[in-house]
Amino acid sequence: MWNRSFGSNATRAVLKEKKWDALIVGAGHNGLIAAAYLARGGLSVAVLERRHVIGGAAVTEELIPGFKFSRCSYLLSLLRPSIIRDLELRRHGLKLLKPMAASFTPCLDGRHLLLGMDDEHDYLEISKFSKRDAEAYPRYERQLHKYCKFMDFILDSRTPEALHKGSSFNDRLREKVQNSIFWGRCLQHALSLGQKDMVELIDLLVSPTSKVLNEWFESDVLKATLAGDAIIGTMTSINDSGSGYVLLHHVMGETTHGDRNIWSHVEGGMGSVSMAISNAAKEAGVHIATNAEVSKLMIEDSGRLKGVLLVDGTQVHSSVVLSNATPYKTFMEMVPHTFLPDDFLHAIKCSDYTSGITKINVAVDKLPQFHSCNLNSQEEVGPQHTATIHIGAERMEDIGKACQDAWNGFPSRRPIMEMTIPSSLDKTVSPPGKHVVSLFTQYTPYKPLDGCWEDITYRDLYAQRCFKLIDEYAPGFSSSIIGYDMLTPPDLEREIGLTGGNIFHGAMGLDSLFLMRPVKGWSNHRTPIKGLYLCGSGSHPGGGVMGAPGRNAARIVLGDLREA
Repeated sequence: MWNRSFGSNATRAVLKEKKWDALIVGAGHNGLIAAAYLARGGLSVAVLERRHVIGGAAVTEELIPGFKFSRCSYLLSLLRPSIIRDLELRRHGLKLLKPMAASFTPCLDGRHLLLGMDDEHDYLEISKFSKRDAEAYPRYERQLHKYCKFMDFILDSRTPEALHKGSSFNDRLREKVQNSIFWGRCLQHALSLGQKDMVELIDLLVSPTSKVLNEWFESDVLKATLAGDAIIGTMTSINDSGSGYVLLHHVMGETTHGDRNIWSHVEGGMGSVSMAISNAAKEAGVHIATNAEVSKLMIEDSGRLKGVLLVDGTQVHSSVVLSNATPYKTFMEMVPHTFLPDDFLHAIKCSDYTSGITKINVAVDKLPQFHSCNLNSQEEVGPQHTATIHIGAERMEDIGKACQDAWNGFPSRRPIMEMTIPSSLDKTVSPPGKHVVSLFTQYTPYKPLDGCWEDITYRDLYAQRCFKLIDEYAPGFSSSIIGYDMLTPPDLEREIGLTGGNIFHGAMGLDSLFLMRPVKGWSNHRTPIKGLYLCGSGSHPGGGVMGAPGRNAARIVLGDLREA
């Protein structure tokens, strides 16, 4: 296993021996990033992880001997470049492997669309389907990248949240000044875009993805390829209003060199991201404990936070706790409800945690070969193998039908899949000549009407459905399988702690972002419990292996402690 830390009796003694300046509940990437920034700010920090392995959803596990799976998240693009620089993650072991191509969509008619090698190649590839689209595509990318500069400001900023009743005059004055600065900078960014582009940005944010792409392009395969970015991790359709934001969310990643929309593999799997962050945190003095599940927060009758209680009865003391768990798990399971306002509890309870995701990690004895693309010999890795491979989505209608199946209560008859082959670039995750294949599949309801995910036969039927669909594009894939690991929505909830199986800690619709994340009135990482903060993806600015929620929460905590 990767990313082991410490869960011994000696560690329990260390946890109990003093009052910590801050505790972090959950050693996912955001929790580790928050811990690192707090420790670098001079605080004593302990991270408490429920599982035997750190990383949360950014984890590498060897479940089949010799094969290391990135069990949940599988590519890296959104991690903020400033965090990579601040924490010196490359020095701490982070190594990104850039794919030879960005995306590959095989077609059953023998054609394919391979994008992201260079501009000239993109033009030639798209021209196979539409010369008009080939000419429009560079303009489309430039437009999205232009919007990303505005979104960078939002991602890296604290929300301009109003303080609640009972705040001191100085606190209210300071908050008003900070909020005024935010809105002033927001206006500057809007003016730099200009009115036309701002209107276009708003249209993108509120529109269905299908409308956005139909206005830009005419080719079915290009539109379906791009639409895949708008549904990742959601239970929404590309025909839903607001799905355009998720389209933008997944293209606004940036490398430390300023390149956009490059989804890299990580050497050693996604657990290496968490390991690099934990190395930076430990260097700053952070103590990380595994097998340390938090049962509840300890709160005095006065409402004063005094620490956490572990499931084994260990009390760990601190006046500051940052929860990297989902908002639902934090407030519905860890905090005594008597300390929370009724309207706040109701809003948390009613938040959308639906998910249509099932992640399947597969060990195979040979490299998949796609009949529509013969750019390499049978054993050689081609650019298509290093790309994000879109299976089952040659038309936007395919995505719509798959989503409708799940809305009707059934796993998609023809699942939509993002397939990646990390071993095409990373020789550390599989034995020589063999490969690891990651399948991010949609849509699968949490409680299907025709079966139960706890039923081994039912689970295998869905897995085989996915494998047979891949066989249509890459004959012989099913026969190459050595073994596989499968995480359905209930599995993601139980094993990783993702409420409803939602990889974002809550839906990413416009009604659940910015000042509404996690709920209205509490978007600034603070909570109704003084000293309790949210630092996970359920807080601003949202999900993905981005790190911004953890970094931003740490800044809020440090600011509050300075002013206390």
